[in-house]
Amino acid sequence: MVVGEEVEMAVKLHRCSFTFLKVKSHGCWQVEKALQDAGVDYERVTRVALPRSKRTDIIAGTGQAMMPAIEFEDGTWYRAESKEMAERIRAGQLFEGREP
Repeated sequence: MVVGEEVEMAVKLHRCSFTFLKVKSHGCWQVEKALQDAGVDYERVTRVALPRSKRTDIIAGTGQAMMPAIEFEDGTWYRAESKEMAERIRAGQLFEGREP
């Protein structure tokens, strides 16, 4: 463990396949843009929007089929309303309370 140095974990952004839709009202884009703006390295994992029942990994990780969702390197997940997720990322709190 390095003292005084923050270690970030890798993340996967599970989002819809509408990657061309880059408008403020689109939740998946809000979260992806926040990750980009905050300089967080991430891997984009796109999912077909429907049917939601096919999102088995997201359901297993978050308990719901909604996107976007963030999967951390240690196998844990983070899912909230897109606006809340983006605010948390922009505030530098995405990794808060997590151990490297």
